[in-house]
Amino acid sequence: MKRVLLLMSLVVALLAGPAVAAQKTSADQLKALLHEFLDAAGRNDKAVFDRFFADDLIYTRSAGATITKADIMKSLNEPPKPDEPKATYDSDDITVHDYDKVAVVNFRLIQHLEKGDKPETNYFRNTGMFLKRNGRWQAVAWQSTRVPAEAQGTK
Repeated sequence: MKRVLLLMSLVVALLAGPAVAAQKTSADQLKALLHEFLDAAGRNDKAVFDRFFADDLIYTRSAGATITKADIMKSLNEPPKPDEPKATYDSDDITVHDYDKVAVVNFRLIQHLEKGDKPETNYFRNTGMFLKRNGRWQAVAWQSTRVPAEAQGTK
């Protein structure tokens, strides 16, 4: 009898294991979405920007200007300026607060600029509010704040 129960427990664990592993938490989904977006931001990948930001987005840039998704998408069509450095992005110190269909994501954005012989790294604190619509997370509000040079080494 013990063997039968052990065998049944093992079968249930094997069958449930992949199903449980396949279910990502909202935090896992949002972190993956953020990493996909940051990777695409260095390439100005319009399709990823379009999926990431909701049509009714309110975005407050680090300079204080408020823009919309339409503004962002339009800027992706502009050719880069000849002296504009190539940028890549990364993140750390990610915090996700999940409220079921709404989530708040806060992180430190790390901007790497290739400026000839002098590469530059800049830091920003970003907070995004995501809404889950039709089974898909999208940013509906975004705030970016540049971290002052004297505080860039701190999180």
